[in-house]
Amino acid sequence: MSAHAFNSRRSTVHSSRGLVSCSQPLAASAGIAVLNAGGNAADAAVAVAAALNVTEPNCTGIGGDAFCLFWDAREKRVRGINGSGRAPEAMTLQRLQQAGLKEGIIPLESVHSVTVPGAPACWDDTVRLFGARAHGDKDGPTLAQVLAPAIRLADNGYPVCAVASGDWVRSEALIKRASPNWAEMMHSSGKAPREGEFMRMPNLARTFRELASKGKAGFYEGRIAGEIVKVCGDLGGLMTLDDLKHHGEVGSNEITPISYLYKGAAGQKDPSKAVRLHECPPNGQGLVALEALSILDELQASGAVPDLLSLEHNSPEYLHALIVALRLGFADAGKYVADPDFEGAKHVEAILSPAYAKERAKVFDAKTFKPVEHGNPRNSSDTVYFSVVDQEGNACSFINSNYAGFGSAIIPAGCGFTLQNRGSGFVLEEGHANCVAPRKRPYHTIIPAMATREVNGEAECWLSYGVMGGFMQPQGHVQVLLNMLRGMSPQQAIDSPRLMIGAGTPDQGDVLSTVFLEDGIDESAVEVLRGMGHDVKHVQGWDKRGQFGKGQCIARIDYGAGRSAWAAGSDPRGDGCAVPQV
Repeated sequence: MSAHAFNSRRSTVHSSRGLVSCSQPLAASAGIAVLNAGGNAADAAVAVAAALNVTEPNCTGIGGDAFCLFWDAREKRVRGINGSGRAPEAMTLQRLQQAGLKEGIIPLESVHSVTVPGAPACWDDTVRLFGARAHGDKDGPTLAQVLAPAIRLADNGYPVCAVASGDWVRSEALIKRASPNWAEMMHSSGKAPREGEFMRMPNLARTFRELASKGKAGFYEGRIAGEIVKVCGDLGGLMTLDDLKHHGEVGSNEITPISYLYKGAAGQKDPSKAVRLHECPPNGQGLVALEALSILDELQASGAVPDLLSLEHNSPEYLHALIVALRLGFADAGKYVADPDFEGAKHVEAILSPAYAKERAKVFDAKTFKPVEHGNPRNSSDTVYFSVVDQEGNACSFINSNYAGFGSAIIPAGCGFTLQNRGSGFVLEEGHANCVAPRKRPYHTIIPAMATREVNGEAECWLSYGVMGGFMQPQGHVQVLLNMLRGMSPQQAIDSPRLMIGAGTPDQGDVLSTVFLEDGIDESAVEVLRGMGHDVKHVQGWDKRGQFGKGQCIARIDYGAGRSAWAAGSDPRGDGCAVPQV
């Protein structure tokens, strides 16, 4: 790893054994505890996911969805799970129109935004498919042992961290307005917990115990399922016991990740320097990052832009190329990404083809920004992210989300968690690939990432990383990857100031055209980009940096003399850290 001009705010954490990088130190400790108990990266990732539900319920929880990518060190391949839930069977466009929802999206605070929670099944399936026991270790931890640290944390309580408290306080009125059971998500004072206040969540511990002892049926059938249906029904929702039982039976989908081999100028000259980025396929938006990289490759190969890594980092020319490539990716994703069971993935191969990248790259003008629309590939589309690695070389890139903060903020009685509002990811437009339909999964913003390289003719895991935050995520994937290729350390790559195209959440309307540049990017770049036709806002102040996402990154680093180990960075935009296994 080479030095870089950007002064990182933290040191990179190194380990020859396991590592956990996440947005809450207590959750990182839960993952390390499971590694120390004989679990592998997948087991520890589920422990972190559950503990984050306790310490950061403003972003994640068992009432939300999850996705993971898993580097299987024995099989030398990336595997994955789509853990997103489905719409109720009774949810049709006509039914929503009768309820007064005519166009656009389902409002974030509507009970109709609640989809079946996919996280419980994903946690169970991750341990079952990828955990130590699945790799032949009969002494590996069970799901109950994996969830034990989070159960202790919820039962015994913990002091709330700064960033989580700030989000909690801002959401207090929403929670009290949304749910008759709001007290379950409040401090004993009846208010959102302030930094340092002690928070206990015994009802959440009870929910975890039922999942731990009964598996998926403990969540998708029985008491918890009944309370979900009751609270949604009382608010006019369409969720039924059959909807929950159906998801418990079908579980998550083990998926084949989609990928793109990014060459850049260096990889075009020396194939050993190419890197393959792996993403979950639709209904996730990982396609945005892959398409953007394919367009950047074409722009560099054709000479439309110089070698990106030769340009000054975050210079106007560098940012302009990234902005245009990402906008093209978003334009296509918004048109074509949807539930693959409803033909939402049929254009992926065409979108990632060299011919399509060549066609889309024609939109690029080195001096002027031109508005973009979706192409036609038929002729050629609030969250927690964390990463865990183990001493066997496995890596788990995992993401879990309620969608918008506390999600719908609707709390099933006696359960201690909020239900997500992921249904707001649907489009209320008949004929659209992502139009709402019974038992359909919506366009999903949460995406884990993983990058591999060829070493001595074999694929090796190089990066297990991600950047959370709605539509910021594929933008963060591209920027952090290019930062690492530039020679930054994992911590520098995460710290470095970012751009964000204002894709925001679907209800943000007029900000969709805005480009936000984080504090630390030179003001002169702002003026040059404005002169090129970009609508640019320079975001000043540390307290506003959350909109650029909070990321984690673990890299496999060659330390010389035939030795390699893990190196990790954790985003200072959040409360977290990287914790090594001793």
